[in-house]
Amino acid sequence: MRRTYLFLGVFLMAVTIQTVSAQEKFTAELMWRLGRVSDVQLAPGGGSFIYGVTWYDAATNKGNRDIYRLDRNAESPRKLTDFSGSEFNAVWRPDGKKIGFLSAESGSVQLWEMGPNGENKERITNIDGGINGFSYSPDMKNIAYIKDVKLEKDVHDLYPDLPLADALIYDDLMYRHWDNWHDYAYSHIFIAPYNDGKPGEGTDIMPGEPWDSPLMPSGGMEQLTWSPDGRYLAYTCKKLKGRDYAVSTNSDIYLYDLGSGKTENLSEGNPGYDQDPVFSPDGSRIVWRSMQTPGFEADKDRIMLCELRNPAVEKTIKSVKGKNNKPLEITYRIFSDLSEEFDQSASSFTFSADSRYIYFISGIQATYQVYRIDTETRQISQLTRGDHDIQSYAIEGSDLIITKTRHDLPAEVFRYTPQGNEEQLTFTNRSLLKNVKLAKSEKRWITTTDGKQMLVWVILPPDFDPARKYPALLYCQGGPQSAVSQFFSYRWNFQMMAANGYVVVAPNRRGLPTFGQEWNDQISGDYGGQNMLDYLSAIDAVAAEPWVDETRLGAVGASYGGFSVYWLAGNHNKRFKTFISHCGIFNFESMYLETEEMFFVNYDYGGAFWEKTRPRSYDFSPHNFVGNWDTPMLVVHGGYDFRIPYTQGMQAFNANQLQGIPSRFLFFPNETHFVLKPQNSILWQREFFKWLDAYLK
Repeated sequence: MRRTYLFLGVFLMAVTIQTVSAQEKFTAELMWRLGRVSDVQLAPGGGSFIYGVTWYDAATNKGNRDIYRLDRNAESPRKLTDFSGSEFNAVWRPDGKKIGFLSAESGSVQLWEMGPNGENKERITNIDGGINGFSYSPDMKNIAYIKDVKLEKDVHDLYPDLPLADALIYDDLMYRHWDNWHDYAYSHIFIAPYNDGKPGEGTDIMPGEPWDSPLMPSGGMEQLTWSPDGRYLAYTCKKLKGRDYAVSTNSDIYLYDLGSGKTENLSEGNPGYDQDPVFSPDGSRIVWRSMQTPGFEADKDRIMLCELRNPAVEKTIKSVKGKNNKPLEITYRIFSDLSEEFDQSASSFTFSADSRYIYFISGIQATYQVYRIDTETRQISQLTRGDHDIQSYAIEGSDLIITKTRHDLPAEVFRYTPQGNEEQLTFTNRSLLKNVKLAKSEKRWITTTDGKQMLVWVILPPDFDPARKYPALLYCQGGPQSAVSQFFSYRWNFQMMAANGYVVVAPNRRGLPTFGQEWNDQISGDYGGQNMLDYLSAIDAVAAEPWVDETRLGAVGASYGGFSVYWLAGNHNKRFKTFISHCGIFNFESMYLETEEMFFVNYDYGGAFWEKTRPRSYDFSPHNFVGNWDTPMLVVHGGYDFRIPYTQGMQAFNANQLQGIPSRFLFFPNETHFVLKPQNSILWQREFFKWLDAYLK
């Protein structure tokens, strides 16, 4: 089973890093030269941190990820690894004396260790089939690692006399997921004694269980955690299979006791997602993010706190005797939703050293910030501010070490003080971008048709001249519940669009998070309703500016944004001169039976199209409005997109062709819901702007 959540550089080769000496325009080729910073890990005690940078080489269509270390007050980072392949999942050993990381340098992916300065690199595991992630126990007595375990028979097991047979056989749903066919294997957690740096084969804590931990396809090591004393391992798992899995979001937090080998379900009473557990430093508490509504993948992520033990209550319990004068065996648990009065989602939890405060990331008005909650008073404080997306953070004394992005900033690491001062610590792409004039984003609040205020980002071309008239693009976001925040995308890149002379209009229409749960939830069951009016309000308001040519407007988007483009094509009243739809939903009925996570379409559509009371959502299906289509359209899709299968794109393209509408189908047989290979991505960008320029310039 392939692990899509691992860094893409796992299987990629070495790269020749090129620099740009006199680059003026932001291009696709330049974008793929940028280093991608991720996975910042603060050293025990602070003072330095390690992080990874992935570099790509479009000429070879490959990339490579290396590990760096930056010490406080150092002028530049130190490169710690230089293997021929990529290194990832780098973490400090709890004692700070070594750094563990994963590498496929020896063939399969194994655990390696090195000194703090990159010295004495040594492979310390030889696990059959390799591993996909690992974590040291705090007491350094054990490591946990994840690997794939084949539990079911494939066609060659069933028919050994047909070694050349090439087929997959399934008797239940979830036979494919996002971009992979089910391969009869499951991700399991193993625990192995550390043995002074020589761990052997571990013990499977989920023996024979036909489900995954971490969750497929995007869960990582954040979904399991050790207790401070190393006695327990908490992990995320959705212990459902086939059809039951397809129609449910009910994952849970499980607590495994290394001493007894017993497993306890901590979140059994909650029917929605429960994920990403974190222990308090004193071991008395555990927190995780929890969604309450079953089947709703975009529900509010609550701060769910579980009191594992309470000294005062434990003392009382011990004084009570049962039969034969023996102490009663009582499990003490108290659960609290700390965010009941907080109308925002929360994730990425970290406890303060005294276990009283919980830090987390939350979105507010199309930005992502760090917050802190006092578990005793439940008072929540916003610690960071600014138009940026904080992707990760670590606590160093009173400061925060944050990784953040903006529309004009690929991910970099900063120090953020309690006074609100920022210091940029890494400058990974400074030399590449020093001669590039980047576009700036403007924040606007636009009144919607129902009288509400909607935040819209307007990105203006570099060297913007208000005396000119520019073509404009309405950017339609995917998700459907995924904020148009201060992200730096390597596909839908606002810098690229602006650099090619387009004004970009990016509305946070109905159905996007960071504006309260009511705004987020409204879209479910109303795909062709208020959020489409929000799109039109945004483009109409900006098109009224004297520097926008209202006769040269386009609409572009992917996933739900691709659906939005298809819907607008039949309902735009001649506003747009061209459309680009990537992996969009075209026909709700066929989509319902082609996708894999059925809980999504059940919740957002309101159920199956054959129900006696047909859900209203099916009336919004773009194929119902094809008779109104008359505008040139570029359709893009990937062959391994199982969330929105490529047949949706084929239907849209065929509808255009049969009606004689200028159209093009850009198909990537080996790409997924996303275009991830460098040369395919550059081709995507070239076709994207070639199409736009033909109709808008």
